[in-house]
Amino acid sequence: MNGLGQVSLRDTALAMSQENVEAVRASIEAWNAGDMDAYRELYAPDTIMRSPEGWPEPGPFVGRDAVMRQWDQLRGTWDGDALEAISDYVDVGDRVAVRVVWHGAGHGPQSKIELTSVTTLRKGRIFSTEFFWDHAEALEAVGLSD
Repeated sequence: MNGLGQVSLRDTALAMSQENVEAVRASIEAWNAGDMDAYRELYAPDTIMRSPEGWPEPGPFVGRDAVMRQWDQLRGTWDGDALEAISDYVDVGDRVAVRVVWHGAGHGPQSKIELTSVTTLRKGRIFSTEFFWDHAEALEAVGLSD
């Protein structure tokens, strides 16, 4: 607050930034809980997801239904899976970057996929997500360097 008891733009930006981080954290928690209904609700209807370079299904996936179909297909690869954040949540404006390891088990060998997501949020919902193999490249995408 400023000296007049009013909320400053800086305070508003910090609060929104924290809300964005919490939304991304909530998406990982919903995924790990297997609550795909809650996970779906975190996405804006017009969301866009971009896979990392070389991903088997290149995308982009446009719209919540298309994104959820892709996630359902990927989740079906294993009997069980979990996401583990292995970096700090880096928030820049309306975007949040976080490095994760996606652990999968069952239907063959165990899997450990490491990538960084850059998530753009609008009105508290995921508007877009882009995945990068290289963390430094993801940080550059949000205007930072490693």
